[in-house]
Amino acid sequence: MTNVSAETIDLTELTVEQVQAGFASGAFTSEKLTKAYLERIAEFNPSYNAIVFFNEKAVEEACAIDKRRAAGETLGPLAGVPIVVKEAMDMKGFPTTGGWSLLYSKTGGVDLFPETDSPVVARMRKADTVILGKTNIPVLSHTGSHANGSWAGSTYNSAGRDFLPGGSSAGTATAVGANFCVLGLAEETAGSIQNPASAQGLVGIKPTHGLVPNTGVLPLSSLRDVVGPIARCVRDAALTLDALAGFSMEDPKTLASVGKIPKGGYISKLDKNALKGKRIGLYGPGWRSSTFSEETTGLYERAQEELKKLGAELVDDPFANSGFMELRKAVLPGAEFDARGMESIAYDIQKYLERMGSSVALKTFAEFAEATQKEDAFGPDGTLNYMSHVPAFVESAKSPSTPTDMTSFIELRETYLDIFNTVFNEHGLDAVIYPQMQGPLGPLHGDETIDGMVVSEVNIAGLPAVTIPAGFYASGAPFNLVIVARQWTEAEILAIAYAYEQGTMHRKAPELKKA
Repeated sequence: MTNVSAETIDLTELTVEQVQAGFASGAFTSEKLTKAYLERIAEFNPSYNAIVFFNEKAVEEACAIDKRRAAGETLGPLAGVPIVVKEAMDMKGFPTTGGWSLLYSKTGGVDLFPETDSPVVARMRKADTVILGKTNIPVLSHTGSHANGSWAGSTYNSAGRDFLPGGSSAGTATAVGANFCVLGLAEETAGSIQNPASAQGLVGIKPTHGLVPNTGVLPLSSLRDVVGPIARCVRDAALTLDALAGFSMEDPKTLASVGKIPKGGYISKLDKNALKGKRIGLYGPGWRSSTFSEETTGLYERAQEELKKLGAELVDDPFANSGFMELRKAVLPGAEFDARGMESIAYDIQKYLERMGSSVALKTFAEFAEATQKEDAFGPDGTLNYMSHVPAFVESAKSPSTPTDMTSFIELRETYLDIFNTVFNEHGLDAVIYPQMQGPLGPLHGDETIDGMVVSEVNIAGLPAVTIPAGFYASGAPFNLVIVARQWTEAEILAIAYAYEQGTMHRKAPELKKA
């Protein structure tokens, strides 16, 4: 292969297809590409704080893939592609800190070292990716706006250092947005894929609950948590979902995905003309009572014209009088977040610690609570203080080893799905498309938070959602749409996202600035 120095590889918005073409032509090797990304990270990560743990064996692993490729061996579908992983995902050899100083020895806490990879990390290894490192998150992934509370400090938005970066997968979004890697793994309970992807003008896939295993990921809710990719383009996100999706013996709920995954993979329906004839529902008070800012309204109106030009038929407020909006219930008066489904967090943490292995420093929820008592997560000043207002959690926490009674949550999910599917049937909808956020991004260190328009609803219902770049606010902050449809329709949603992406090309590479 051609001896190319790392400096000559243009990393700007590099796609999986371009990476694979580079390997095939001999323009560069996985080793050279990995070194190029590491050089860019060394230059800019200090100013953006996206990656907090580095895989010291990344170059060595890239070299091994190059040797296998040269020997003609069969390689994984993402062989040699550099990626990053959200910090909350177990990765052997690295502590899982949850962004919390009390769970990291170098900040005075206790290290939790998993004995094995989480299934999603294992699947990335099986795909032969090169994992560059783990990315920053807020304490226990508790906020969808930023990572300011992390022991590692704030993560900055790749689209502008002054903006909120979105959370909790803040580091992954920044790493992908800043071109520190090709792809990233993210996870959400309530917007933690959607919010950071949208805040940084990226494609994020929040999959149907049960499509991707979430075992081995520090939990907030085993019945809401989902793992999905963040990428710079739809095709790359779809390719990553191919590697992530499917049944895992470690996560029995993924049995529901059997027979639901498209035979040709999630890129099989990508088509520039996929919006032609599609019936798309628009945002209205039938979905939520929130209103958009004036600038968001203008951008959404422009997006609607784009959708129509691409052949879509638009349906105004299809959820009107459906009862959907009335299902929403804030965890506290005046709050936006609906925490239902998180009642099982004590039990979920207990099972998570048990999976980590016999050598883990904390083996039970009781030990976890004792080790972190100094900043009691569920106390009045804790990051998850609102859970003390949820009677089912308080009761469950008294016996964390006993499975939590989630009957009422399952009934709620069923009600959401009944209404959602009824509306889709009555209006012949293929998807609904909304602005992902209510208004423009606030400042990184201000009092504003991100209010996602399809967060708790889709997580409680277990529905899939895909974010797609749709322009910019006057401030320079990205404007993203979110596409939602029925369970297991990721391939169809991605086709719609691809048609919009290719028809508009709104994503723009950011100009990074040093602090």
